[in-house]
Amino acid sequence: MGIFGKVTQVGIVNYSLKLICCLFLGLVTLAAHGQTKKYDIVIYGGTSAGVAAALQSSRMGKSVVLIEPTNRIGGLTTGGLGQTDIGNKQAIGGISREFYENIKKYYDDPKNWKWEKKSDYKDGGQTRTEDGEPTMWTFEPSAALAVYKDMTDKEKIKMVYNERLNRESGVKKVDGKIVSITMESGKTFKGKVFLDATYEGDLMASAGVSYAVGRESNAEYGETLNGVQANSINLALTGFVSKNAFNHNFIPGVDPYVIKGDPASGLLPNVNEKPGLEGEGDKKIQAYCFRMCLTDHPENRIPFQKPSNYDEINYELLFRNYEARKGPIREMYSYGNSLLPWINSSMPNRKTDTNNKFGFSTDYIGRNYDYPEASYAEREKIIEEHRNYQMGLMWTLANHPRIPQEVREEASRWGTTKDEFERADGWQQQLYIREARRMVSDYVMTQHNCEALKVAEDGIGLAAYGMDSHNVQRYLDANGYVQNEGNVEAHGFKPYPISYGALVPKKEECTNLIVPVCVSSTHIAFGSIRMEPVFMVLGQSAATAAALAIDANVNVQDLPYPKLKEQLLKDGQRLK
Repeated sequence: MGIFGKVTQVGIVNYSLKLICCLFLGLVTLAAHGQTKKYDIVIYGGTSAGVAAALQSSRMGKSVVLIEPTNRIGGLTTGGLGQTDIGNKQAIGGISREFYENIKKYYDDPKNWKWEKKSDYKDGGQTRTEDGEPTMWTFEPSAALAVYKDMTDKEKIKMVYNERLNRESGVKKVDGKIVSITMESGKTFKGKVFLDATYEGDLMASAGVSYAVGRESNAEYGETLNGVQANSINLALTGFVSKNAFNHNFIPGVDPYVIKGDPASGLLPNVNEKPGLEGEGDKKIQAYCFRMCLTDHPENRIPFQKPSNYDEINYELLFRNYEARKGPIREMYSYGNSLLPWINSSMPNRKTDTNNKFGFSTDYIGRNYDYPEASYAEREKIIEEHRNYQMGLMWTLANHPRIPQEVREEASRWGTTKDEFERADGWQQQLYIREARRMVSDYVMTQHNCEALKVAEDGIGLAAYGMDSHNVQRYLDANGYVQNEGNVEAHGFKPYPISYGALVPKKEECTNLIVPVCVSSTHIAFGSIRMEPVFMVLGQSAATAAALAIDANVNVQDLPYPKLKEQLLKDGQRLK
């Protein structure tokens, strides 16, 4: 073969290799493009706020994707919190009220009563459904999930499950706008406006938006109920009384040391030597718990199980609190006469929404401080620690010989449910994240707003619950006994408007992000705002603003309020 023939063969081979490389690169490019989706509105977080926002986005004709990091939408509303915290039902409008109307319709169907007759059910707790009311405010987690799915199935919403934001490098911004967000899987979502509807504020933080964690000092915003509250009662700015350590505390005389009376033995787990100065700020977080869905129906009940890593010392303060009583168990506290240190609110089908009560209960006080900023792996560890603590608490109350017999007998009647959550043990995945990050924007909601000393002129929904915080820490008091600190219960004011400015970041930080959950507010104001029906209200209003900003081609901060107000009222939101 001549030189020319060899050159020709080499050329053909080189050409073929180039062709193969081009085809390969083309396929890679197509695959990459296939991983990128474009929408008008991208919502990260399928909480109650996220679901409401997705519904409103679709109803306003926008293409929308709802990205949920887990396999279940609805957050706490489908995660055990069926005893709706409202304060004033008339403050709830729009999609939020529509949800509770649909809950009523769900339970009007006889087939949804499996474990008891509808006529036998009586709700209780702080929010009750009155006769003839078109809404219903107590429900099973599965009922809430069914209602949400029915509502979303009727709309054009792209649902994406089990996708977590790449918090390190997943937010791409250009000229102050988010262009896209990328998940850990590599999937990318482009949008015109983004909503962070997570309880943690992960998208907000990753986008470089300012935020706070913990409690501000009272001095920072001129408040009285923020910061350390190591007091039995305190006064609000307008003079009404806040019950603080008066509630949800130990009875007098509970020894905090590993060996009773011996300081050298050290303090029991999660007890601090000092609480900090009164009214001073800190980075501590109000306690989390699981809002358990329990039942006393034998056919649907899973008896409380002892966790494999059970350590009795974690419940020593519980034993000592019972042992320090002077009289009958039902007279240990001046408020409430239950045997058990939990609140059982009745849900349909002989189930409960079970919450924290008294001095040692379901709140795992002091064990969540790292959660807001923790990695996903670290958060999963914290969640599992909370679950194991609460599982151990339930087993202890039902079985431990140091628990009074009448308490054990009552606790043993109850158990987790077989038919509510995905886990075989009847426990949910959703931890009650009462508070994590809070955005700091140009408008910060404070105690002044709650008490109507300052009124937002750009209201996009109403908050109606009292200023409320669960305990933050345990400490050694001046008498050498253990006390809880951080509880605040300040009720007695009217519904008040939440500022649109508290949902949008500072303009110089991001111009196409809206945050309906981790709103710009102080710790104590957030304690009033942070209720599930209000999150739905804020989710709808956030989506409305997003759609209108897209139509007007303006930054979310520049949207004219009269235009926003007009649309909100048209869609049933209540602004005053």
